[in-house]
Amino acid sequence: MSFIVLVVHVLAALGVIGLVLMQHGKGADMGAAFGGGSSGSLFGSSGSANFLSRVTAVFATIFFITSMSLSFLQFEETRSVGVMSGATITAPAASSDESDPSLGEGSGSKADEIPN
Repeated sequence: MSFIVLVVHVLAALGVIGLVLMQHGKGADMGAAFGGGSSGSLFGSSGSANFLSRVTAVFATIFFITSMSLSFLQFEETRSVGVMSGATITAPAASSDESDPSLGEGSGSKADEIPN
């Protein structure tokens, strides 16, 4: 399931990139006023801007939906497997009082060190 969503996600991303690169910027309107001749285009005088904007919005919506779907699918996959699923629990090695450096010198307890 996640592979299909990933393929749609990549295709939507490439579609958004292509459509954004095909659109004209705001500064292109001034060039059209001095003989750009955009009225004879395929979509009419302003139809291409509206058409490309709408298709870009559709691809962007698909991109956001697939982004959320991929994050949800990944969350469910990690939740079912778990981070510590393959970990083994080992007990600490048993040590005697003489070899344990945390007790300091001597093998007695703290009660032996209290003066009377």
